[in-house]
Parts: sequence; C-alpha cells; structure tokens
Amino acid sequence: MLSMKHKTVCVVGLGYVGLPLAEAFSKHLKVTGYDIDSDKIVNLNRSNNEDNIEFTSDQSKIKEADFVLICVPTPVTKSKEPDLSYVKSAAELVGKNLKKSAVVVLESTVYPGVTEEIVKPILEGKSGMKCGADFKIGYSPERINPGDEAHTLEKITKIVAGMDDETTEILADLYGLITNVYKAKDIKTAEAAKVIENIQRDLNIALMNELTLIFHKMHLDTKAVLEAASTKWNFESAFYNISLSSRSFSAFAVNSFISIFLSVKI
Repeated sequence: MLSMKHKTVCVVGLGYVGLPLAEAFSKHLKVTGYDIDSDKIVNLNRSNNEDNIEFTSDQSKIKEADFVLICVPTPVTKSKEPDLSYVKSAAELVGKNLKKSAVVVLESTVYPGVTEEIVKPILEGKSGMKCGADFKIGYSPERINPGDEAHTLEKITKIVAGMDDETTEILADLYGLITNVYKAKDIKTAEAAKVIENIQRDLNIALMNELTLIFHKMHLDTKAVLEAASTKWNFESAFYNISLSSRSFSAFAVNSFISIFLSVKI
C-alpha cells in the first residue's frame, strides 16, 4: 500500500461532483479546489474554515498536486451528440500545469476510450511529457446523486482504474481514504460501466413514466401494481424505486453507446 501522507490533491471543477470530493479528501490530505468561476471561489473561501483545503482560480496551483481529479460536465450538443468540450478544455488546462509524476484522474461521464484516446494525448501535448514515463492517468466515474442522503460519497463504492496495475493500486489507496473501492479491469471497462449505469437507470425511469401514464388512464395505482409485481422472486423491485415524475433521460449515455455499437465490427 502506498503511503498517502504528505500527498496533495487538486480537484478541477467544483460543481456537485467536484466540491463534495474535495471536501472528503480534505479530511485526510491537503486539497486545492480549482474552478474558473471566480465568484464561486470567492463564496467558497468566504465560508471555508478548514486549513486543509484551499479554493482558487489560479491555475498554477494545479502544478503543486500529486493527484489531479477532473470533474467537469459532459452535456450533449443540440444534435444530441456527446459534448466533450469541457473535458478537452480541462485536459488542456491540466496539461499546461502538470507536475511530473502526477496522476491525472478523469471523473466525468464519458464513453469508453475518452481517457486514453482523447485526454491522454492532450495532456502529453500540453505538458511536453510522456504518459507512463512522466505522469500517469486513470478513471474513476462519479456516482454523486444530489440530495440522496442514503448514498453519499462516504457510503457508496467508487470504481477506480489506472493505466496499469500499479496506477490502479495507487488510486485504490487514494480513494480508499474516503470510501469503498472497486478495482476495474482497465480504464475502458470503468468508462463502459459508468455509461451502462446511466443507461439502465434512464431506461427504468422512461419505462416507469410510460407505465404510469398507461395505469393512470386505466385508473390503476402504479405503486400498488409495483408492490404486487415485486412479490415475484425475479422482479427487480429496487430498480423501480425511483421518482415517477422524473422524465430525465441521459442523451449522453445513450448516444455515446449508439455511436460505439455502430462502429464495432462483429
């Protein structure tokens, strides 16, 4: 096990994913929270009473970190294609301010291949360093569910995957400081796992929405129907413990995998 004593972490992107991550790590390590939103930084510093965490818009602070965690959004374009512009911009920023021997971890929801085929070349190009020899990369998909007190960061299991076995073990030690850890086979496996997590939930939400509309027209109580159905041993009732009013659908996840499936030769 690698000693994490005196190691430093920089979280790039202080949204609903990055901020809780920064706060969790600050209980164990020195943390820098970076965001381009200067107003957000001012507000965070105003309310910050902890010595172990610093919030900043000064990109040079990234160079001080042993671990850099990229936590930026991955929305979709108007044409429903994955928008990786935030990920690419963050990778460029980190690459220009990367400490030798640092480990860069992507937390954003992406399709398989993004970390190694898009982020890695950007980091190498902007830093002038070679991945593997001068720095390492990894992936640990975010699993933050805002407002869900039953599944906070400390109570869930985080998937971690590094570019090699050594990096995976290092990331397991790092994230093991704050939560439970599952070591994935490789980075692409971890990326794919994140996408299908989203797809499964989105499909269940969509299914429940449609069934609720149908049951409403039939004057049936959806909850009562689900409770009856869940008495069968193979009915996955846990999958349907969702907000029936939600009509969210992860276009990023679905469109990402559609693109991948169409490109795979069977």
